[in-house]
Amino acid sequence: MPETLTNEHIQELSEAVAILESPSIAARITNVIGMPIERILESIPKDWQSKIEDITQKSLTKATEIAIWSLKENTTNTPSNILHKMGAAVSGGVGGFFGLPGLALELPVSTTIMLRSIADIAQSQGEYLNDIDTKLACIEVFALGGESKWDDSSESGYFIIRAALAKSVSEATHFIATKKITEESAPALVKLITQIASRFNVLVTEKVAAQAVPAIGAVAGSVINTIFINHFQNMAKGHFIVRKLERIYGTELTKTWYHKILELN
Repeated sequence: MPETLTNEHIQELSEAVAILESPSIAARITNVIGMPIERILESIPKDWQSKIEDITQKSLTKATEIAIWSLKENTTNTPSNILHKMGAAVSGGVGGFFGLPGLALELPVSTTIMLRSIADIAQSQGEYLNDIDTKLACIEVFALGGESKWDDSSESGYFIIRAALAKSVSEATHFIATKKITEESAPALVKLITQIASRFNVLVTEKVAAQAVPAIGAVAGSVINTIFINHFQNMAKGHFIVRKLERIYGTELTKTWYHKILELN
């Protein structure tokens, strides 16, 4: 195994660090709606919060089922980012037009579109979509971004998230490999989805808040959903660059270089 990264791989890792350590989309949403997203979040009714959490959980559960049973190798290694953005924009228009009731229809669709895009990006970085590890790594991307209790540390946010999910990912991988999955009998998978949903929900709530602003409507809903999928496409690119380098150089050397680059930024 090589003892240090090539200049080309250092440049790739630098791009990944820049992406993964600057995950916030709040500023971009603020530019669209013309006011701080924090102010809108304060006005969301409490009963909306639980409904959004429920929809988020169900959307991720569906996406996970699709990842496990339906993700397969594509004939091309070129991600269809633009096509997926267009699909997300259309579904976002529906959500923007119907508000919170539309979220129950829109989020499962847009989450599935994002999953397909994430899978394309994974394959472009040398991942094999038939592998359970890769399928769950695609679902992990939905945890990248949004504040949580895992973020109050001096270490990189990206590796904190991966460490927090590692045990659940391992247990879910073992479960999928050895048992038939049903909604009632997959506690390891449910645990993983719940952990990821706790972070994904932060960004979904910001998106819903923005789309709930009077006069935002379907057009801005499409723009916000485009920002939303662009965020996860970027997170996927950074995530799978790191995983590719870990396969080449090992986890520890890649992580060491990641933190070197982070300290210089």
